[in-house]
Amino acid sequence: MTEVETIPLDLLDRKTIRNRARNVAIAAVIVAAAFGGIVGLFAGTTGFAIVAAIVGIPLLLLAFAESRKTIELRGSELVSRAVGARVVEVKAADRLDLFVTDLRGARTVNLLVGGPPKGKAISVSLAMYAGTGGRELGIYALRRLADTLAGSGDTRALVLSQLIVAQLRSEARGDAAPDRPLYRLASVAPPGRMAQRLNPDAVAKFVAALG
Repeated sequence: MTEVETIPLDLLDRKTIRNRARNVAIAAVIVAAAFGGIVGLFAGTTGFAIVAAIVGIPLLLLAFAESRKTIELRGSELVSRAVGARVVEVKAADRLDLFVTDLRGARTVNLLVGGPPKGKAISVSLAMYAGTGGRELGIYALRRLADTLAGSGDTRALVLSQLIVAQLRSEARGDAAPDRPLYRLASVAPPGRMAQRLNPDAVAKFVAALG
């Protein structure tokens, strides 16, 4: 049998991910101690411990999961691994959305894919921009993702495939980051919102205008 090709779709390198997870863990301890301290003024040591655990443990688990999270394209399946594994069949997806997150001056364009086999959803970060530069998924990863989307036959998937292809063509021409399609999409999202879904019709019109 032919081995299924597996392509990493992690935008950030492992060192950066670990550093982010560590920062989340540190913040979790600080927040848990702060809430526990407030309650501890009235309920004593026991109250402090209970509240600190209630607040801190979920955040620490989140940090642990983020430190282990990887995303890959395995054939036509998106696979996300952290503590467990989550799988979505791209060609059968019933949810395809673009989101832009705005956090600490960096905007990230995310592709959310959801559907069979278990109705789960996986978010793939396509690019992250800050100022006039940023980081984008590798050329081969974007190319294979575009091919997989195009193979679904779904209109929304075809639009997103065309968007990624336009991004690759822009990069091949040597366009600066602000002239690339993903950067332009990220820049039109209103600031100050942690996560914003881009209107599919607006995205379709944007892609059509790219020519």
